[in-house]
Amino acid sequence: MFTDRVLSGMRPTGSLHLGHYHGVLKNWVELQYKFDCLFFVADWHALTTHYDTPEIIEQSVWDMILDWLAAGVDPTQATFFIQSRVPAHAELHALLSMITPLSWLERIPSYRDQQKKLAGKDLGTYGFLGYPLLQSSDILIYRANLVPVGEDQTAHIEFTREIARRFNHIYGKEAGFKKKVELAIKKLGAKKSKIYERLRNCYQEQGSLEALVEAKALLDEQQNLSTKDLERLFGYLEGGGKATLCEPEAIFTEVSKMPGLDGQKMSKSYDNIIRLREDPDSVRVKIRTMQTDPARIRRSDPGDPAKCPVWQFHLVYSDEKIQDWVQQGCRSANIGCLECKQPVIEAVLVEQRSMHERARPYEDDPTLVRDIIADGCEKANKLAQETMQEVREVMGLNYS
Repeated sequence: MFTDRVLSGMRPTGSLHLGHYHGVLKNWVELQYKFDCLFFVADWHALTTHYDTPEIIEQSVWDMILDWLAAGVDPTQATFFIQSRVPAHAELHALLSMITPLSWLERIPSYRDQQKKLAGKDLGTYGFLGYPLLQSSDILIYRANLVPVGEDQTAHIEFTREIARRFNHIYGKEAGFKKKVELAIKKLGAKKSKIYERLRNCYQEQGSLEALVEAKALLDEQQNLSTKDLERLFGYLEGGGKATLCEPEAIFTEVSKMPGLDGQKMSKSYDNIIRLREDPDSVRVKIRTMQTDPARIRRSDPGDPAKCPVWQFHLVYSDEKIQDWVQQGCRSANIGCLECKQPVIEAVLVEQRSMHERARPYEDDPTLVRDIIADGCEKANKLAQETMQEVREVMGLNYS
């Protein structure tokens, strides 16, 4: 029933760095060639923690989109848009808040974690408490069934699934639903109708997930049924009614192995970043002045790569031959720290050279970026309104 569609977003709170590239953007580049991808600027989400410094958001929006383009995310393969330019996000968020138990929001692990991490900021707001529901609305309004996340974000995806399930349960009983389902089953034909009924019974009576998968595959193959009939049959299959909202699945992404210049996680708050489009001379200086193994006070002192932040860069950028050279040369003091850093400098600059080249046309003509976003927002608005039309209908808000 639902096309495989990926949705992912980033908050515009400053320049993107190599940690973002290796942790998120490289994955986006791969996904855009496999699925229908929508990538959005989560500017409303930025306000949940930066509501008192909105001035950093506007410029960060355009800088971030330029960084996406530099990284190889392609607007001809994926849709770029800005969250706040699709007002239906807020409408769905408001409607879903009517059925969301307060306890569901309070139990999400990141709610307490972020409060502790940002203890100096007043986060006693509904916006902060309710941001997981806004996040769910971002996903559900596009019927995105695939969401790339790290393992630490699984609670958000499960929360979204629960919201979709609750909505479909409450509002899935359209008038005359059973009779419409019976008519839709007949349209399958005698043979397929019997198979569908058998698989449905097998799933609902015995809990057979194999039967559920087989039945969904059967429905996916049907070309002669309308979208409405397919929605009814999918809902009836799982024991509910009309499945207006799609339950998303998580696509787990690898944790970024990109460290900061000091060996900690790369983060603006640690002042240890290399920006995606940083000036080459600045990159050289930053890497050359990186901290190394404190045991290597003199050039002749042997070191241990495991205790050196530079080695973490080699694990990302160097092949096995160079890594062996580093291990042997450092431990025997046959190479100095500046020698060790040179292959990393060269590899980072090569990686960034293509980023600068991809970004240059958009830097020279900023209207190109505006046009990409205008087109993406138009498409996003159209998709969102299709969902909202059905949401209003099942909630009794489609007045005529």
